[in-house]
Amino acid sequence: MSGDALPVTYADIERAQRRLDDPSVVKRTPIERSTSLEAMTGAEEVVLKLEHLQWTGSFKTRGAYNKITRCVEDGIDRVVAASAGNHAQGVALAATKRGVESTIVMPTNAPQTKIDATRGYGASVELVGKDFQAATAYAKGLAGETDAEFVHAFDDPDIIAGQGTLGVEMAEQFPEVETVVVPIGGGGLISGIATAFAEHNPDARIVGVQASGAETVPDSLDKGIPQTLDSVDTIADGIATGGISDRTLTIIDRHVDEVVTVTNSEIASAILVLLERSKQLAEGAGAAAVAAIRSDALDVEGERVMPLLCGGNLDMTMLRAVLIHALTQRQQILRLRVHIDDQPGKMSELSGIIAEHEANIQTVRHDRALEDLDVGEAYLIFQIETSGIEHTRNIVESIHEHGYEAEVVNRASASTRSA
Repeated sequence: MSGDALPVTYADIERAQRRLDDPSVVKRTPIERSTSLEAMTGAEEVVLKLEHLQWTGSFKTRGAYNKITRCVEDGIDRVVAASAGNHAQGVALAATKRGVESTIVMPTNAPQTKIDATRGYGASVELVGKDFQAATAYAKGLAGETDAEFVHAFDDPDIIAGQGTLGVEMAEQFPEVETVVVPIGGGGLISGIATAFAEHNPDARIVGVQASGAETVPDSLDKGIPQTLDSVDTIADGIATGGISDRTLTIIDRHVDEVVTVTNSEIASAILVLLERSKQLAEGAGAAAVAAIRSDALDVEGERVMPLLCGGNLDMTMLRAVLIHALTQRQQILRLRVHIDDQPGKMSELSGIIAEHEANIQTVRHDRALEDLDVGEAYLIFQIETSGIEHTRNIVESIHEHGYEAEVVNRASASTRSA
């Protein structure tokens, strides 16, 4: 692949910049330094690129507006696209601004907030299939039947060039950057950004991030051809494409230095860190770059690093699930199992012990139907809000001092026992 001609050049990005002339569609998003992430990672400087503050909540409008402007120049007045949400909104806004009719095919499990937003930007939405691949197949057929232009989410030179305008901004805003960290779904975003940095700062290390359960780039690079997953499993729906293209693989092979993967737990933790420390709400895909620099998979110690927050369209149901998961990992939401003699007053006594530590009991239940319990024994299962692991340890020790066995049962590997 290294000898192939590249399908997108910096000249293509420059032409895209000239087309993105409407600041009500695409704006220049800010950067922000994070001393908290510097302390967590050992990096000399961490500068977040806040592209999730783009009008549609993601970078996707850049490529979509560039592509649809080209369509208008060619006399095309109808487009069809497939998307889990962010590309959908970008195409819908761009098409409406350019007076083009748009139909967006979204998977049936797409977040309702993204469906509503896409319709709000003026598109007609059809829900088809359980994943991006199924939606894409239907959308391509629909485009063929109606003589509309199919606007691919990533496998299109105009889309890639449009996303490359974000890379130009990043290079201009932080010229000292040594490592740029970019999420990868289908590869259009990192292809455009890497092409821009090859022109502006060729010495910068370009690192791609994929979500575990949706990673295809490492295998594709190893085998030299794009690999596709039959199904994906990640909370980062914005990068859950399940495959890349020949076009994006060629650019990644030439310009991307490293690709790492991050888990759902690491992404959830990154979302929470961004909320707490930077006051930024990023979706799973948008937080993946921060998850990477906080993980063992990527060493950024002593470097000037720019993670890209590429999207902020986080469904509130998903936000709740992410917060519960992350708080449970930290033992700020705690499930505590206490072995008792099943007699009156035990729940009151234990509740009083917990209250003495100023922890809030959310729920409590008896569990009597277990094989390891003798007649007249039971477990009390408390769900408690605490300030963290040290607070949890103090509660467990206090319960032990009162003669009870207690066990944290958030997860087996994190159990704190007192017997």
